[in-house]
Amino acid sequence: MNDFPDPAACPRPESRTFGVEEEFLLVDEDTAKPVAVAESSLARTSARCGTSDPSLTLEVKQEQLEAVSPVCSTFDELAAAVRRGRFRADEAARSMGARAVALATSINRHATHTVPARRYLDMGERFGLTLKEQLTCGLHIHVAVASPEEGVAVLDRIRTWLPVLLALSANSPYWQGTDSGYESFRYQAWNRWPTAGPCELFGSAAAYRRHIESMLATGVLLDEGMMYFDARLSSRHPTVEVRIADVCLEASHTVAIAALVRALVETAAGQWRAGMPAPQVSAANLRLAGWQASRYGVGGELVHPLRQKPCSAAEAVGALLDHVRPALRPSGDEVRVGAELAHILADGTGSRRQRKVMRHTGSRKAVVADAIERTHLAAPPPAEMRTDVPPLAAVPD
Repeated sequence: MNDFPDPAACPRPESRTFGVEEEFLLVDEDTAKPVAVAESSLARTSARCGTSDPSLTLEVKQEQLEAVSPVCSTFDELAAAVRRGRFRADEAARSMGARAVALATSINRHATHTVPARRYLDMGERFGLTLKEQLTCGLHIHVAVASPEEGVAVLDRIRTWLPVLLALSANSPYWQGTDSGYESFRYQAWNRWPTAGPCELFGSAAAYRRHIESMLATGVLLDEGMMYFDARLSSRHPTVEVRIADVCLEASHTVAIAALVRALVETAAGQWRAGMPAPQVSAANLRLAGWQASRYGVGGELVHPLRQKPCSAAEAVGALLDHVRPALRPSGDEVRVGAELAHILADGTGSRRQRKVMRHTGSRKAVVADAIERTHLAAPPPAEMRTDVPPLAAVPD
C-alpha cells in the first residue's frame, strides 16, 4: 500500500473522495457483435484530455475499453465524470466504426481477442478457457481510506452488504448467445477465477497482508493484481476498491451505487473507530448471498444482509439505505440516492431492460441499439425534482 494520508486527517463523510472505473463492450452497430478495436481506438484518441477528465485504458480484451474517472468529492462531480467517461469511450470506439456500450456481457455468441501484453498472454497460457472467454464488464468503485488499518476494518464491515450492490447493478442476462436465467451472469463467469468472491474476516492490515502473501506463495497466481476479491485494498491507490458490481446500463445507476459505497465505507470506518465488531458471517454464507443476487437481482428474494435469511429485494435494499443514511445526509446525497434506488426497484436493472426489449422485438440488434441509447442518455433531472418515483420507504432491520 502507498500514499496514505495522515490518519489524523481522516476525511469527513461529506468529503471522503471516490471514483469509478467502468468497463464497456465495443460493438458493431450493424451486427450487434463485439469487435476487437480497443487498441486501434485508443491509438486515435488521447488517453487523457485534461487533469479533471476521465482517462481511457485497455482491459484484457480487444473488445472492451475502460473509462477511469478522476478523483471526485461530490455526487454531482462524479455524475459529470461518469457521463464524460462514457462519451470519451464512445468517441474512441466511433473512430473505428464501433460503439461503446454498458453491457456486462454480450448478447451474442462471440470470439474474443486478448490484448497482446505479456501479462495477459501469460494469463491465457495459465488459465486457458477462463481467460479466453473472459469478456465481461464490471464497475469498480474506489473510496478513500486513511490507512491500510482503516481499509481492512472497512472490508470486514461492508462484506455482508456487497451482494445487495450486485443485485442493484445486475446487467448481464445473456452468455454466448443464450439467456442464462441469471440477472448477472457476469458474476458467475467471473467466479471461475481462483481468487474471486468473498473473503473471510481479516481483523487487521497485517492479517490481510499475510493472506495475500500466502496466496501468492502457492504459485497459482501470476501477481498481486490477480486478487479478484469482491472488495479489496487497492495496490495502487489509498482506497478500498469494491469490485462486485456489473457495469450499469444507466449512468445514474452507477453514480447512486458509488454514493452508496462511499456511505458504506464511511459507516464502516465509524463503526471501527467506535469499537463495534464486524459481523461474524462466513465467506461460505456470503457466497450464497452473492449467488442469490446474481440469479435474481432485484426481481426476487435476496439474503438479508443482517439476518442472513430470505427477504424481498425491497427489504434488503431498504436495510442498506437505513444502514448508510446517517453517512448520506452530510453530503446531501440521501434524497437522490433514495429516489434512484426506488427507481431501480420499480423499473429494474439493465437485465430487465435487455429482456424487455428482446421480448418486444425478438431482435438482438434491437437490444444492443437500445443499450447504446441508454448508455449515453443525457443526465436525468435531479432526483428531488422527480415526481414519477416515490422515495424509498425505510424498512426496519
